[in-house]
Amino acid sequence: MERLNRHSIDRALLEAASIPADKQELILNEQMGAGKPLARILIEKGWLDEETVASIMEKLLNIPRINLYNFKINEQVEGTIPAEMARRYRIMPVAIREERLFLAMADPLDLTAIDDAAMVTGLEICPVIAGEKAISYAIDHYYELAGYPDHDEEEPAGAGAVRETGAAPAIMASADDAPVVKLINSLIDRALEEEASDVHLEPSGEGLRIRIRLDGVLQDLAVPPRFKPAQIVSRVKIMANLDIAEKRLAQDGNIHYRKEGREINIRVSTMPTVHGEKVVIRLLDKNKIILPLERLGFSHGNLKVFQRLLLNQSGMILVTGPTGCGKTTTLYSALHYLNSPRYNIITVEDPVEYRLKGVNQVPVDRRINRTFANALRSILRQDPDIIMVGEIRDSETVKIASQAALTGHLVLSTLHTNNAAGAVTRLADMGLEPFMVTASTVGVVAQRLIRKICPHCSEEFCLKDEEKVFYARYFKQDPPQRLHHGPGCKRCNHTGFRGRTSIQEILVMDQELQALILSRSPASEIHNKAVDLGMQPLLNGALKCVEEGITTLGEAVRATFNSLLDDQAAGFVESSPIFAELQKDDR
Repeated sequence: MERLNRHSIDRALLEAASIPADKQELILNEQMGAGKPLARILIEKGWLDEETVASIMEKLLNIPRINLYNFKINEQVEGTIPAEMARRYRIMPVAIREERLFLAMADPLDLTAIDDAAMVTGLEICPVIAGEKAISYAIDHYYELAGYPDHDEEEPAGAGAVRETGAAPAIMASADDAPVVKLINSLIDRALEEEASDVHLEPSGEGLRIRIRLDGVLQDLAVPPRFKPAQIVSRVKIMANLDIAEKRLAQDGNIHYRKEGREINIRVSTMPTVHGEKVVIRLLDKNKIILPLERLGFSHGNLKVFQRLLLNQSGMILVTGPTGCGKTTTLYSALHYLNSPRYNIITVEDPVEYRLKGVNQVPVDRRINRTFANALRSILRQDPDIIMVGEIRDSETVKIASQAALTGHLVLSTLHTNNAAGAVTRLADMGLEPFMVTASTVGVVAQRLIRKICPHCSEEFCLKDEEKVFYARYFKQDPPQRLHHGPGCKRCNHTGFRGRTSIQEILVMDQELQALILSRSPASEIHNKAVDLGMQPLLNGALKCVEEGITTLGEAVRATFNSLLDDQAAGFVESSPIFAELQKDDR
């Protein structure tokens, strides 16, 4: 039976990998010579991923699979399987019920592993399927941490000596084998694999809470036993070269992390709370942020408008939106698009998130009074062609940036406003005279990030009558009979969403808009005039994503709802039971 199942699974894996029949025998011979399961060889060569392999095994063997990343392992299993055996066979005990041990296995047909586990535990073994990476992650959490000594003090032994010598790089090398550092590495690896942007370590009265931000939404991870929050925080602070003795003040640091040939810049931020220090680990992957403009989610029309704006030799281009809407990604991609040996490009950032080849990057440092404004003054004496200001925060910075835009420099920057029209009125609120706004600003890009429906569980559904009314009132057009949504699957952690894309509206300055700005017209009037002149508002971008099955109605409303633009529509949306239901679904 085992041979029959192994044969049928191997053939199913080869078929799923789309390997021609004439090459299948060669791969099977290679597998026999290597003494490894075929699934592992196909994964290592990149022909299949772990999720596909697990799905095939689950279907053919009728063995359930579990997500070890979010699964809370039963405390009864502690000590049942030795760590060495777990690593050798790639197995992880997860629960004990009625003299049966449920064992997560990457290869549930490994009878040797099952027999040895039964002999060691004296229990009946019930295999469940999990990926090798997930099993390694669980082993790092539960075995390594369980073997770590339970110190009562808040700092790990020797931490004070480490801080006094100041030899942070040496500590990094010597600490790589420490169980707590392995735990942090496994968390980072998990976050990178899931393409998460942040890892949150939050102490509470009941222990430590671990969350990762996926597609802009925080999700809980299972918390391993014997977790000492103070130990974890101290180790992260050592890795980030922070002062582990200082627990009363917030601190910021960096970790340079390598993963499969990729260099990941990791920002670490600590903050004191009533239960201890909270840590946020932000993952900055250069491959994810410096993208060609074509991959940023611009519609064909908006992409052409944005590229035309970037052709200006002088003037100010602003990217606006709330925190976390991808403004920095858009700026870096624009710099990548403009980067040429002909140009002297200088940036001032707080902090410098990525190193750009061929670009002179200046970090803000308030300890020596190197603010955005002071750095800009120095930059203007460096003969720049293109200047990027990480963020316009105060009146001094905005005045210097606008002066630079008027004197022959192309200035790129970000601003926090709800829409493109709001940016020009915000500049006036910050002390910039309207004539300076019109003279220096050439365009404004407002954007949002919206979650995409998981492609693995996306399906059509018919709108209910109340949903049709909601759609028509919000988008001001007749709804289609069917839309798409994601009911949730294992590949998207049952959220129904996987990945994000952006929507934009681009305001291009012209004489009619300049006249409105000079007369200090409100943002709503400027917005309406820009739409009349051809600007595609954010709502149109969201509507297109809904109609094309890229996102859901609820996600489109969440990303674009703005009560300041249309009070009548806002009142309808807020009073609609559909909106309340959509908010509940998003959470």
